Amino acid sequence: MTYSGAALLALLVHSIIHFDVIRNMHYRKERPAARAYRALILSVMSFYVFDLLWGFLYDAHNLPAVTLDTVLYFVSMALTVFFWTRYVILYLNEDKPFLRFIAIAGWTMLGFFAVALLLNCFFPLMFWFDAEGVYHAGSLRYLTLCIQVLLFMASSLYVLLTIRHAAAKTALHHAAIGAFGITMSAMVILQVFFPLLPMYSVGCLLSTCIIHTFVVNDMKDDRRIELEEMLRREQQQEKELGSAKQMAYTDSLTGVKNTHAYVEKQLLVDQQIARREIKAFGVVVFDLNGLKQINDTKGHDAGDRYIREGCHLICVSFKHSPVYRIGGDEFVAFLEGEDYQNRKALLDDFDAQIERNLHSGQVVVASGLSVYRPGHDNSYRHVFERADRRMYDRKGSLKAME
Repeated sequence: MTYSGAALLALLVHSIIHFDVIRNMHYRKERPAARAYRALILSVMSFYVFDLLWGFLYDAHNLPAVTLDTVLYFVSMALTVFFWTRYVILYLNEDKPFLRFIAIAGWTMLGFFAVALLLNCFFPLMFWFDAEGVYHAGSLRYLTLCIQVLLFMASSLYVLLTIRHAAAKTALHHAAIGAFGITMSAMVILQVFFPLLPMYSVGCLLSTCIIHTFVVNDMKDDRRIELEEMLRREQQQEKELGSAKQMAYTDSLTGVKNTHAYVEKQLLVDQQIARREIKAFGVVVFDLNGLKQINDTKGHDAGDRYIREGCHLICVSFKHSPVYRIGGDEFVAFLEGEDYQNRKALLDDFDAQIERNLHSGQVVVASGLSVYRPGHDNSYRHVFERADRRMYDRKGSLKAME
C-alpha cells in the first residue's frame, strides 16, 4: 500500500502542476517541441497509473493482472524515455550528428523494449513472479535501465555543453533540461538497487517539476507576449483597414458617405427586405437649386462652398441619419429610429428653413420624403423613386416661389 500511496501522490501532484499542458490545445497544435513535451507529460502520467495499480495488484496477489500491469509499466517507461529524447531534439532544433544519433537511439530503445517484453512471454528475461507471487527482476530489466541512464545522461550532457553559447534565459532552460536527465539517471540507478520502491515515479515527478518551473512557465510567458504582439498587430491592421475603408467610402468634398457606400447600403436594404428583416425606414432625396448658375458665374470654388453649405444643412436637420452624396448636387438621407419617428416634423422644419434661405439668398435645397411600405415595396428602389418624384415636385415649387 505504501508503494501505491507514493505513486498516487505523484499522480495527483503531476496532474495539478501540468494540468494546463494536459488539456491545452496549444501543446497539440503549436510548436513541435511543445507537442513532444505534452506527449512526455502524458506518458509519465500513464506510468504513474500503472505504477499505482502495480502496488495494489501485487499486494492482492492477482498474478495475471499484475503481470499485464508490469508489461504496461515497462511500455510506459519506454515511452517516457522516448518522448524525452524527442523533446530534447525538437527543443534544440539543430541538425547535428549527435542529435541524429540520439533520435536513432530513442527509436532503437523503443524497439528493444518491445522485443524484450515479447520474449518475456516465453522466457523470463525482463521479470517473473514465482509460485508465491514474489516479483523477480530479470537480466534484461537491468540492461534496459542501463540504456535509459545512458540516454538520459548523454542527451542532458549535450544540452549542458551548449549553455556557454546561449543567452542567459536560454542557458537557464538548458540547465533545467540537463537537470531533468541527471535527476532521472540518479533515480533509475536507485531503482536498480531498490526494485520495490517507487524511485522511478519520484524521479519523474522531480524532473518534470524542474522543467515546468524553469522552462514551461517561461514558454507560457513568451507565448503570452507573442499573442499580445499578434493582437496589437491585428488591432493596428484593423485600424488601418478601417481608416482605408472610411476614406474609400467618404466623399472628399463634404465628408459624408459617398456613392460606393450608398450602393452597399442599397444592397443591404434589398437583402433585408427579401428576408423580411426590416420593417420601417424612410428615404429623403435632396437636390441643390442653382448650383450650375453659381459655377458659371462665380466659379467652381464658390460652387463647392455652396455644396458644403447645403450638405451641412442636411446633416444638421437629420443628425441621427446617415447622409450620402450620390451626385454632384444630390444627397440622400436614410431615416431609421428617432429621425424616422420624427420625419414629418424634421422635414417641415427643413423646408421652412429652405424657404427662409430662398428669400435671404442662401443655399436652397429641394427635398422629397418617402417611407417603406411592407408588402408593397419589394426593393429599396421603389421607395427611392417615390421620394425622388416628390423632390422634383418640391424643386418646381421652390422655383415658382422665386
